[in-house]
Amino acid sequence: MSEQLVYIDGAFYPKAEAKVSVFDHGFLYGDGVFEGIRAYHGKVFRLEPHIKRLYESAKAIGLIIPMAPEEMSNVVIESCRRNGIANGYIRLVVSRGVGDLGLNPYLCPKASVICIAASIQLYPAALYQTGLDIVTVATPRNHPEALNPRIKSLNYLNNIMAKMEAIRAGVQEAIMLNLQGYVAECTGDNIFIVRNGALITPPATEGALEGITRGAVIDLAKKKGLDVREERMSRFDIYTCDEMFLTGTGAELIPVVKVDGRQIGDGGVGPVFQGLLVDFHELVKFDGAPIPGLA
Repeated sequence: MSEQLVYIDGAFYPKAEAKVSVFDHGFLYGDGVFEGIRAYHGKVFRLEPHIKRLYESAKAIGLIIPMAPEEMSNVVIESCRRNGIANGYIRLVVSRGVGDLGLNPYLCPKASVICIAASIQLYPAALYQTGLDIVTVATPRNHPEALNPRIKSLNYLNNIMAKMEAIRAGVQEAIMLNLQGYVAECTGDNIFIVRNGALITPPATEGALEGITRGAVIDLAKKKGLDVREERMSRFDIYTCDEMFLTGTGAELIPVVKVDGRQIGDGGVGPVFQGLLVDFHELVKFDGAPIPGLA
């Protein structure tokens, strides 16, 4: 394959030449928003919801994106086409752009758009069969009125600090609680449990990102006739549930078999997760925006 190409503000650059200014406020202050998107079988999965969420995040922080949503979608598709990404991961970034060394975002004349189409592997393949062992960490999820977790911003220090706690505990993922002590999400994934026959996930109002994969799983579960609920969740609910799994663009669906030293269910990968995983793999075969020449 030829050298990877990265889209930056209207042009494609070889990976080694893909650079942004040190005065870009995305670099200096984490001032910007992003989306992680997947391509499967020559199609960009649920591209429209991803683009909609990107623009909503930008609006929430007062960031004007210098192109229409349709053009942004074309950037994603063209990035995949030029890099031959039929199955892979796309990182779409909009930063505040170049400014001075002060905080004032209004001194950044124009936002910058970057699109990287490549690949990702968050967890070892074996863990999708055996399940994750995870812990609850002390770092709480951001307060919604400080930096709302529904904004997919470039400032991920909250998640990174929680991830560091997880790694120091010898695991790869961690549960983050909100300031009231209820379950919000993991450092990079949404949370689902199966308890008393219902599939339950914390609502966005508890500090969870409205994940695109999360939404797809909710849709699939409802089609299967499952009792799906978005409701407040405590660690007690997790410790006593029958199954648990995580969802995310990078992780897809991955089971959890132990939390804070407590076995989940019978300690194995549960049937609800297994059925939804099969359904998800079927869904991504046809649900998506075609990539010319790769679909």
